[in-house]
Amino acid sequence: MPSKICTSKPVSGKFLKLLSYIVLLLTLVSCAALNSLRAPIVTPTASATSTPTATVTATFTPSLTPTPTDIPILCGGPATMYILLVGSDARSNSYKVGLSDSMRVVRIDFTGPRLQVITFPRDLYVEIPELQDHHGITHGKLNQAYLYGNPGYNYYDGPGQGPGLLALTLEHNFDVHVDRYVAVNLKTFVNIIDKLGGIDIDLPHTVDGRVKHSKDPNRYFPTGKQHLNGYRTMLLARVRPQGDFKRIEIQNLILQAVAEKMLKPESLLKLLEVVRTFTGSVQTDIGFNEFTQLLCLTSKLETKNIVFNNFPDNLFKNGRVQDPVLGNTSIVEADFDVLKGFVDSFNHGNWPRSPDDHQRPPDP
Repeated sequence: MPSKICTSKPVSGKFLKLLSYIVLLLTLVSCAALNSLRAPIVTPTASATSTPTATVTATFTPSLTPTPTDIPILCGGPATMYILLVGSDARSNSYKVGLSDSMRVVRIDFTGPRLQVITFPRDLYVEIPELQDHHGITHGKLNQAYLYGNPGYNYYDGPGQGPGLLALTLEHNFDVHVDRYVAVNLKTFVNIIDKLGGIDIDLPHTVDGRVKHSKDPNRYFPTGKQHLNGYRTMLLARVRPQGDFKRIEIQNLILQAVAEKMLKPESLLKLLEVVRTFTGSVQTDIGFNEFTQLLCLTSKLETKNIVFNNFPDNLFKNGRVQDPVLGNTSIVEADFDVLKGFVDSFNHGNWPRSPDDHQRPPDP
């Protein structure tokens, strides 16, 4: 596996500030007209059993009048909120069938304020809970959890459908906490980019996603600046000629380009139109209260308090397993106890502690 392709790298304050608006955009679109959320709206709940489950609080109690010894909680929000962001590879305008093509968890600290994001590789081979009664499935790639939970397969009887099972799987394997989720399929992603008028991106290297002997210009992205419509942006986000971890870096550049486009005056005027256009086009359980809290907090975030992380690449290696559904398939292997150490620090808001800490795991 290429070195140093998964580890977070120091980035500019402008980049971090712009990326924070991506979370806001997803929230805006997911809330749509702010009162017409699409089903399913049932979310994972805490379990009393010994198996960790995705914990979700349906209603938050704001601390509007903190005592002198309390840390003030801003914007009427909870102390922290964790949002699971899912990019679904579903090509239709529904969420019945589709793998989670990208998975990020956002930790939002309403007392800082602070925002942190962590990305999980899609090919990690994990235990998927609560599926034993469905064809004897106990394990799979992380992105399969989202697929099995959605209505097309309907292997999961718990709350939240695909996002609920993915949240449960993340917590079961890595102790990841999830309060809310937003999933966006390919068609909606393409339409959002087109509604914004496309994006302008500056690629540090050529990305060639064409198969052998193909001359398809849409899947070839040269080094340097270029304008992409929604379709080509989607292709760039999905192709991975250099592997999944390198694709994560490209996806971060796409997020930056989308955020820069959003902040242009002409795009800001289009934002409410984007929201209205895609009412009901995302899968989410974010409600009006959470939306207003997030909208309020975004204006208060400083760039130094916005951190986007990936696990160090040296924690992972390629492998193969005999999967009951996929057969002999390639996977990503890792020591889950080490990953849990990073997640524990992420959950407590102290990873990384400095730029150098990207290169080493947190203290036990």
